[in-house]
Amino acid sequence: MKIVLTGPECVGKSTLSGQLAHIYKGDHVKEFAREYVENLKRPYRYNDVVAIAKQQLKEYDDRTDRARYCFFDTYLIVTKVWFMQVFNKLPGWFEEELAKRPVDFYLLLKNDITWQPDGVRENKDKRTFLFNLYKTELERYGYAYKIIEGKGEKRLTNAFEAIEERFKKIII
Repeated sequence: MKIVLTGPECVGKSTLSGQLAHIYKGDHVKEFAREYVENLKRPYRYNDVVAIAKQQLKEYDDRTDRARYCFFDTYLIVTKVWFMQVFNKLPGWFEEELAKRPVDFYLLLKNDITWQPDGVRENKDKRTFLFNLYKTELERYGYAYKIIEGKGEKRLTNAFEAIEERFKKIII
């Protein structure tokens, strides 16, 4: 099962994807974009986001056969919105590559967690706008998703229950 956690900046994707991977004894694919941008010594450019997208594809291809459950902290829907919002264009290969890599379920995290600045995060004041863009993209593609809200343990419980509801009998 490939499950992607998506949503705007600072909504708990990293924490929640790690917690779920632990609960389900699955793989946790960490957010590559954060590490990449943190290591740049300059503002990111279009080609940097292309490199990030290609790495996301590689991680999908490399990791999804290793564990029964694979939790992705961010994936190509976020990257697509990033391309379009910042550069107003996508690489020519993007849509085809996205279509080749199905995801079983998306957890769309609501921006009901307090913003925590960290030097890499952007768009504090656009989180609701971006949440709605991600929702629109998920619906446009017809992807199965559930909106996850709540703080702390409640957020984890809501995510767990959404997965259980979606897949009914998951053996932990």
